[in-house]
Amino acid sequence: MDDEALMRGRVYGADHDDPDPGPRPGRVYRELVAGPLDGLLLDVTGWSADRLAAGAALATEIGAYGRGGHALYGPRPADPRRWDWQGDAP
Repeated sequence: MDDEALMRGRVYGADHDDPDPGPRPGRVYRELVAGPLDGLLLDVTGWSADRLAAGAALATEIGAYGRGGHALYGPRPADPRRWDWQGDAP
């Protein structure tokens, strides 16, 4: 994904009523690939290298566990700007 395409995406956690749910200038994002959050951007501004390497368990109601569940995403080794879905967890 090029920088221009990245700036058109929707940010994970943005309010559904937000008229501008896209990325903000000066912030750092990762593209979520596959799984229930496919195509969303995750704001990782200020995350340490260790935290970035660990990935994230992101709350979602549309995963295998429904309300209260999480989608697990981690950095793609060949392209750390993209985080691949690794499964769902309660």
